[in-house]
Amino acid sequence: MKKQKYHQGSWTPKHTNKYDGDHTTIFYRSSWELKFMNWCDNNPAVLSWSSEETVVPYRSPVDMKPHRYFLDFKIKVKSNTGIKTYLVEIKPEIQTRPPKAPTRNSKRYLLECNTFMVNQSKWDAADRWAKDRGWEFIVLTEKHLF
Repeated sequence: MKKQKYHQGSWTPKHTNKYDGDHTTIFYRSSWELKFMNWCDNNPAVLSWSSEETVVPYRSPVDMKPHRYFLDFKIKVKSNTGIKTYLVEIKPEIQTRPPKAPTRNSKRYLLECNTFMVNQSKWDAADRWAKDRGWEFIVLTEKHLF
């Protein structure tokens, strides 16, 4: 089986004044994140944004230990109703749904179940954390980005 290559790298915004953090250390982990970074940088409605600068504590249901969740993005947007802040996670649509049970037990299915459970824990923690601050947590998939 051929190992999939991911589009990753360093990135520097054109509008460094909009970036909330150290704009010299921005790293994207997928072409989808890169697309979103460009959107944030070039969209005049985005007042400020950051990548992996917001950290939310959560407890993993797999090992029951506390962990730190580095949100993909935090963006502050000017809308018709005022200024809104969003915590944003970029994920493939398939990872937002429980995995389908196979006809027989498999390691891949168990891994997918663990990934789904951990993601749900992270997202529940991020949603609570955002609401405590008057923000909103959202998960964007390829359906939103393309």
